[in-house]
Amino acid sequence: MCGITGWVSFDRDLTRHQADLDAMTATMACRGPDAEGGRLERHAALGHRRLAVIDIEGGTQPMSVRTDDGVVTITYSGEAYNFAELRDELVRRGHRFRTRSDTEVVLHGYLEWDEAVAERLNGMYAFAVWDARADKLVMIRDRLGIKPLYYSATPDGVLFGSEPKAILANPLADRTVGLDGLRALFSFTQPPGEAMWNGMREVAPGGVVIVDRAGLRERRYWTLRTRPHADDRQTTVETVRSLLADIVRRQLVADVPRCTLLSGGLDSSVITALSAAQLAGHGERVRSFAVDFVGQTENFVGDHLRGTPDAPYAREVAAHVGSRHQNIMLKHSAMADPDVRRAVIIARDGPFSLGDLDASLYLLFKAIREHSTVALSGESADEVFGGYPWFHEPAAQAADTFPWIDLFVTGARAQLSHRFNADITAALDLPGYIRDQYARAVAEVEPADGESDHERRMRVICYLHLTRFVRMLLDRKDRISMAVGLEVRVPFCDHRLVEYVYNTPWSLKTFDGREKSLLRAATTDLLPRSVLDRVKSPYPATRDPLYTGVLLQQAKELLAGDDRVFELVDPGWMQEVVRQDPATMPIDVRNGVERVLDLSTWLDVYRPRLRLH
Repeated sequence: MCGITGWVSFDRDLTRHQADLDAMTATMACRGPDAEGGRLERHAALGHRRLAVIDIEGGTQPMSVRTDDGVVTITYSGEAYNFAELRDELVRRGHRFRTRSDTEVVLHGYLEWDEAVAERLNGMYAFAVWDARADKLVMIRDRLGIKPLYYSATPDGVLFGSEPKAILANPLADRTVGLDGLRALFSFTQPPGEAMWNGMREVAPGGVVIVDRAGLRERRYWTLRTRPHADDRQTTVETVRSLLADIVRRQLVADVPRCTLLSGGLDSSVITALSAAQLAGHGERVRSFAVDFVGQTENFVGDHLRGTPDAPYAREVAAHVGSRHQNIMLKHSAMADPDVRRAVIIARDGPFSLGDLDASLYLLFKAIREHSTVALSGESADEVFGGYPWFHEPAAQAADTFPWIDLFVTGARAQLSHRFNADITAALDLPGYIRDQYARAVAEVEPADGESDHERRMRVICYLHLTRFVRMLLDRKDRISMAVGLEVRVPFCDHRLVEYVYNTPWSLKTFDGREKSLLRAATTDLLPRSVLDRVKSPYPATRDPLYTGVLLQQAKELLAGDDRVFELVDPGWMQEVVRQDPATMPIDVRNGVERVLDLSTWLDVYRPRLRLH
């Protein structure tokens, strides 16, 4: 895992722009703490920060191959889990290798198949190839969008980077944020390819972007397609289990310490159990980590989202599979620390975080990084197997919108979208934007022959989660983990599993009347009965009133100053909130305070030009 960046300019001599390349590359230092590299040619400048995971000594970048027609150079981030098979195939085709790294395999794969190398990769990756033979830049991103890659077209080329901050470090970058950028951010519906900053875009998941003297072109080499599913229940369950075993086996390959994230829920427990079994065959013992808050388990009170605490289940799974388990205990003062909030906002390059959920995730990853460099996560199983409550609620199934919108944006418990002042709220028109994005997303779904209206509707809902909702969670996980130099792998995002389960009928996904029926059936023998029967519980949130009290004090300080945030947010709402008792404050109100503090921090750190009319 690494951070990449670069600049292509057909009208400049970029060999004179070392300082600009250095500035762009420096922004990626957290993503790649182990090494820095760069390559300057007349029309291309490529930068790289490395987190060494495979072939520690040999995988330095940018990496080049000299051919008879010119030099081809790659700057690469991510992992190709099938690099060993591809390497063998390329050797048979006459290629010779100097290292054991997957980077060199991908580079030679480009030499052999050009941009079609993407179709042969299994993994999470984002990379750029400068092909001096044709004065051409090729940018490629993995199918699900696990690894980020942004670009911004210029009059004579392009800027690109793993994160927006790399592009913003170039003097040509536009630091403006307009209404469309804020709509995408606060609507929880960001469409593939779009970004918050004006003039900036993402390479779409499963996308290829080519930049040459003729201009910029983009295409998709992969999209989520509808295909027939002919397997019966037993075969489907067996196929899911076989795929999961192969995926985890591949994703455990690393030359550095690795671990699993274990919450005690079904998803993370499955990954931990499979990892434990794989490593036991090599005489190793898996290491697992969980997050908890001081006093949380002892004082836990369930609600409509979280009915049980994680810690007892995580301990039970750890004992069952024999992992070396460690709970990372967090104090309220650490999660409310303004320096932690600032680190999260810088990691995400935007004004919207999930408050204590992001702060605790950052602190968890930071603690894990002291022991491991790679972690396997259960992220995205809910999107793949249908685990969220709204998948199974008739009202959400029938709603003519994204199923999660009521919780996050338009419902009574929604946060910052209800805290803007009246002028900004009217200008944003989030309901109208959400309607348009919903119609656009639904139009992408291919129906299956002969499926019922209900099956068709559930296919749409699954598609929305796998192309919209999961992207927000993957971006969060990548940005926060890479901010501390931790590579988090997501086995449930293997495209083979995603394609197979997506095309499984909803009646088969829920054959036992519960959520994630297929995943539970495929892994029954791996886990304790209590974990198999546990109801879905999302990532934990702190309920400590001391945490809320610190937030309210910070909000009072915000009100006492001349903060730019009140150009956007109604100060009257904040003045009412700070008078409330932190011990009885509703969680949605506390979350609203967190969002305003996030927005204030972003405005202070990034100093964006806001174009809101």
